[in-house]
Amino acid sequence: MSRARGSRAQMALGFESVYGTPPAANAFWKMPFASSTLGSEQPLLGNELLGYGRDPLPPSKDAITANGDVVVPLDTRFLGIWLKALFGAPVTTGASAPYSHLFKSGGDALPSMSIELQNPEVPSFRMNTGVKANSINWSMQRSGLVTATVSCISQGETPATSSSAGTLEELVLQRFGPFNGAIKRDGSLLGNVVSGQITYTNNLDPVETIRDDGKIDGADESVAMLSGEIVVRFATTALLDQAVDGSSCELDFGYTIDSDNSFNLIAHAVYLPKPRLPIEGPGGMQATFAWQAALDPIEGVMCSAILVNDMAGYSNPS
Repeated sequence: MSRARGSRAQMALGFESVYGTPPAANAFWKMPFASSTLGSEQPLLGNELLGYGRDPLPPSKDAITANGDVVVPLDTRFLGIWLKALFGAPVTTGASAPYSHLFKSGGDALPSMSIELQNPEVPSFRMNTGVKANSINWSMQRSGLVTATVSCISQGETPATSSSAGTLEELVLQRFGPFNGAIKRDGSLLGNVVSGQITYTNNLDPVETIRDDGKIDGADESVAMLSGEIVVRFATTALLDQAVDGSSCELDFGYTIDSDNSFNLIAHAVYLPKPRLPIEGPGGMQATFAWQAALDPIEGVMCSAILVNDMAGYSNPS
């Protein structure tokens, strides 16, 4: 008997033209991922009825919930697929490699995806349809693997014993590393940064209507939010002064391999709280700023994401 192993698991992803309807076979990418909890679950409700003795009557099925997190690498190519899910289709410029893909926050309608999780040795192929990306978060630090967690909300999951994704499009994986990362404030490198954490969320609102299949009708976009933390060694009062006077700055969280391969998430109007300055011993002092971004009246958006690579676009494979 074969047993499922994560080492043989695969993920297929394609964008839907109709919400909840998978694209045709051979229109999916083979996606790299470190872990996934995406799927559906249906809990049981204990029976509350009396009059049959101390042993309970059979339970009832509760509502189906379909969601989960996918941990993915930050890389030069596949990242654009997740950015499209989070922000909508980009504006792509460049007649030949490299191409620059500009994603902006604030879009009214986000695309949905179909994601098939595959365990061929069982065999088990679980197609999650109507998947929308709710949030992404990652950390910047001096060392360690650079991964992001993408939280998704799905309409439902359909199991099968064979794949309906067909032949998968495979891209060459080129990961960003911590050595490629930098944080800039108003265009200048922000010094004395120990770590950074970034969270963008669409605050999707599941439409939980009454249906005979247990699925939701959709997930509506609400007010987006971009926030995080930066931890800095206390060497200057520049950030404290900004926090006190209530002004904003631009923060650029970027990774650059070379001029042809880079990623920048730019928060155009960032506000800082005034933090405590703890003295915890004889070592260096650190301050943690839990920042929040807002709509920038000049840029017209809260944030922009720019991905530079050799991809001409992010339409489904064909």
